[in-house]
Amino acid sequence: MISHRRLPLTIATILALGLGGTAIQAKEFRSSDVHSFDYPTVQAVAHMDGLIRARTDGRHGIYILGQNDKDSESFTVAQLRNGSLDMARVNLAAFNNAVPSTIVPTLPFLFKSTEHMRRVLDGPIGEEILADLEHYGLIGLCFYDTGARSFYSAKRPIQKAADMRGLKVRVQPSDKMEAVVRALGAEPIPLPFNRVHMSLQGGMVDTAADNWPSYVTSRHYEVARYYSMTEHSMAPGVLVFSKMVWDTLSKGDQAIIRAAAKESVPFMRQQWEQYQTLEREALEAAGAQIITDVDKKSFSDALMPLYSTLVPEPRLQAMVKRIQSDQRPKEY
Repeated sequence: MISHRRLPLTIATILALGLGGTAIQAKEFRSSDVHSFDYPTVQAVAHMDGLIRARTDGRHGIYILGQNDKDSESFTVAQLRNGSLDMARVNLAAFNNAVPSTIVPTLPFLFKSTEHMRRVLDGPIGEEILADLEHYGLIGLCFYDTGARSFYSAKRPIQKAADMRGLKVRVQPSDKMEAVVRALGAEPIPLPFNRVHMSLQGGMVDTAADNWPSYVTSRHYEVARYYSMTEHSMAPGVLVFSKMVWDTLSKGDQAIIRAAAKESVPFMRQQWEQYQTLEREALEAAGAQIITDVDKKSFSDALMPLYSTLVPEPRLQAMVKRIQSDQRPKEY
């Protein structure tokens, strides 16, 4: 278990600048995540904290927000852009409307395996997408796994694409995610993550989609007990830093943070593999129904034709082809 120190938020974002605009002095960088402290992405940022403290002789560190951080990801992104928050792990879909290249890794059935997804995001394509975030006032540091997203429902088991017709489906606020749901004959309902549980419980939505660790830790299984292994998306999370704050750092400190972020990725993946196993066991013990008999082809047949609509730009279409040409045999 990580030990977390709570600092007064009113002073946590003060920039201590020297004369002539010299680099920022010692600081605890505030990092946000919607998940609790034991979640792999939060653990990975805690690992970064240790690396940064060691390499700056304690001058810099990371003050980790999680568990009680109930802000929507849209609000979190706004805080990053105006410099009132330093760093955050955010779902990539949060940037789909503003940074077009972030749509590509969220495309349904684009990645054929976890290994394929990691290879692409660790390589030149991943770096290209991270670099695009700078135009939006953010520094992209690295990608974190979020596992395969599947649909879960309060109404009925979902075994084929036709079972989605007429359902009200929670989506992350993104025009592209709404288009995916409409292609399945369902109604998209954009909602922040922290409102999904009560919306499923109250009937505002019938269905949502996420990996099963999030399904368990959010206790969504209490109000939506049918978890169908559609595994239609492997959209990653992304660790981003406020460019406004980044520009106050020395080149040396920037390099330390970038290196620590990259080194946190294999740590996060190791934590993720262990966490998924434990949460699958917890899910089964909680009495949720895991539907493995899913016709994935019916979903891919309905969704893959959307590619040209979701990414009409020639540059992004070329990126999709590069990803598709870097595939191993299917593993789903």
